[in-house]
Amino acid sequence: MVANVKETKGSLESKLSGFKPDMALIVGSGLGGIAKDIAKPTVISYTEIPHFPKPTVAGHAGQMIFGEFAGKKLMVLSGRFHYYEGRTLAEIVYPVHVVDALNIKILIVTNAAGSINPMFNPGDLMIIEDHINLMGVDPLLGMADNGAVKFVDMSQAYSTRLREKLDNAAEKLQIMVRRGVYLATTGPSYETPAEVKAFAWMGADAVGMSTVPEVIIARYHNIEVAGISCITNLAAGITNKKLSHEEVLAIGAATQDKLGKWLTAFIETL
Repeated sequence: MVANVKETKGSLESKLSGFKPDMALIVGSGLGGIAKDIAKPTVISYTEIPHFPKPTVAGHAGQMIFGEFAGKKLMVLSGRFHYYEGRTLAEIVYPVHVVDALNIKILIVTNAAGSINPMFNPGDLMIIEDHINLMGVDPLLGMADNGAVKFVDMSQAYSTRLREKLDNAAEKLQIMVRRGVYLATTGPSYETPAEVKAFAWMGADAVGMSTVPEVIIARYHNIEVAGISCITNLAAGITNKKLSHEEVLAIGAATQDKLGKWLTAFIETL
């Protein structure tokens, strides 16, 4: 993996003409449209990048976009990889190893999530305060650091400093945002009503199928993380409505402008 990451880094740097990103942003299902606000973009398809898989899920463009956003130099990963696609954990978290190789120390992750908290509504934005990993796997499994297992502290998986800045940016824009715990399952089946009751009892506010492996590897590399969930639907049992990926994409697209304004105000402060 180390050799592959080095080759990926070299390929990217050869296309970037000295451009060095200050931070990275991973965008979730239906949220890739916020990349339209990037100035002077350099767009690189994942298919052009050595060792990068190609996304197979609707709503994930499969592009890296480098450019200026809110006065900062930004790397956007528009399209992520999921365990439910049959991918290995090494594939899922590979982009975060590349982020670290490019010496980026702030990572912003966004995702689409279903609401477990009955106070949340589709279209709401939630600051992720913590997560629960119910994927049954850990991307650090089998990894060795100089021949030894590295035990990574997750007590500050989502940076308090960055969460405060997200709060301040939302207050400045007078955008109402939620705060809560994100729970990750493997998917691709949606949760059952009984599972949602169990997740609520565990303390989860929203449920999705991504993000957690990437955050674990980011913390392995001492990358500071901010997380945002776009609430795209009510979880099973909260409503009698059937769940669909089409609804997730539609609500994500409708929320992009609000998310883009919030991210702009937030990134300006970093």
